[in-house]
Amino acid sequence: MTTLAYLPWLRPPTFDELPSVRDRRCELTYAEFAVWVDAVAEQLAEYGVVPGSTVAIMLPNRVELLVAMVAAWRLGAAATPINPMFTATEADYQIADAHAVIVVNAGPDAPHGGRPSISVQDLRWAPLTNRTLPEPDTSANDIALLIYTSGSTGRPKGVVLSHGNIGAMASMMSTHLEITRDDHCLLVLPLFHVNAICVGFLTPVAVGGQLTVMERFRAGEFLDAVESLRPTYFSAVPTIYAHLVSQPADVVADTSSIRFAICGAAPASKELLAATERRFGFGLVEGYGLTEATCACTCNPVDGPRKLGTVGVPLPRQRVAVMNEDGTLLPPGERGEVVVQGPNVMQGYLNRAEATADALGDGWLHTGDVGVLNEDGYLTLVDRIKDMIIRGGENIYPKEIETVLHSHPHVREAAVVGAADAVLGEVPVAYVSTYPDSALDADDLRALCRTHLTKIKVPVAIEILDALPKNPIGKVDKRALRTLTPAGRSIPAPTSTTRQGA
Repeated sequence: MTTLAYLPWLRPPTFDELPSVRDRRCELTYAEFAVWVDAVAEQLAEYGVVPGSTVAIMLPNRVELLVAMVAAWRLGAAATPINPMFTATEADYQIADAHAVIVVNAGPDAPHGGRPSISVQDLRWAPLTNRTLPEPDTSANDIALLIYTSGSTGRPKGVVLSHGNIGAMASMMSTHLEITRDDHCLLVLPLFHVNAICVGFLTPVAVGGQLTVMERFRAGEFLDAVESLRPTYFSAVPTIYAHLVSQPADVVADTSSIRFAICGAAPASKELLAATERRFGFGLVEGYGLTEATCACTCNPVDGPRKLGTVGVPLPRQRVAVMNEDGTLLPPGERGEVVVQGPNVMQGYLNRAEATADALGDGWLHTGDVGVLNEDGYLTLVDRIKDMIIRGGENIYPKEIETVLHSHPHVREAAVVGAADAVLGEVPVAYVSTYPDSALDADDLRALCRTHLTKIKVPVAIEILDALPKNPIGKVDKRALRTLTPAGRSIPAPTSTTRQGA
């Protein structure tokens, strides 16, 4: 059953003095977190935040991000978390598209899209004695989150998630993973992702557990935190596990408190999963999901059979199937598009009726991924229908990069494909052609990308060709471009700094 028990005003009184959330700056009980939420809600209300408004939050991982998000919910508003590494171009687009009333950010120099902003250091700690907030009246139908994800058009779309959606996900995860008040999540994923919000924050606090927020992942700091704080679980992407198992042999940490860890967001090899379990001794469960499904659709069980190479079984109250191109559902063993039903499926894309109809029109969420279900209900992912590149767990859509490249006056054609990378999985590589008699330098294009794109989206290599290969109907043949990037082709690897920031 879906509940909204993650909301401070609906928590049991027995939670009040339990540890709730912490980061390197502060540590709060459930009661203290609730007081801070009320204080910030009161502050947001002074800027005109009312039921139905949207509050944009552009902060790195820290407790204040969670406080601001829940404060928006306290007023009946939605929150849209923004990647703190976004350029002004990227952030301003999301702020405008979400119709944000106000932006909570890192300071006056941070992007704000022309809206009023509150710097994180100016957030109010305690309610004013002469102000009274209205009684909270949160329903499952209220919009909780607008999480932005790119699509085939190259313009990010706002995924509309209700409290019913995120409440369902929290209860599904706590049931499937057997999360209780004795659990403690160590959060290393970025809080502008729905995975971190739902699995890291909502799932434990809905049952009286606790959360420690790390600002970023660094292997040494992470292992130190595991030893000192004794968390019971965490969720990460394959790149993080690759960094962990690559630590020198003399790096030893007591990880005995971890009863399981989750791997998701990108495909992981059986070898990586097995190496992680051998080195650190905890069980690793691989799962699968997408923002449009409020994070997770399937996951290997913690105590049941864990089948390496699969992404597990459907979570409780979800139906996961494989569909043929004609709309019929396929039997086990047959390959087709993965489709999903359940109370976790999004409300739609913000102000994009056509895209919503494409994704949900027949009553199923169409994931764009190709998979196979076996007789036991375990899902194996085979391929991706879309051209999306997954770099260290971060989704990169080629069209967004291509749009920036096309903005250069000398670029006639641009196409971006993924090239294999041993640590990050995939990295973007760009191919461009120029107009006749145009002089163009790859460094100029790289500088253009750095101005308008987050660092992870900047191509690791830009090749200038006389013309891009075409398929029989005249479209750029990306399959042919991918044949230009195997071993033997000179594609530089990302720098160590880029990898660390994955």
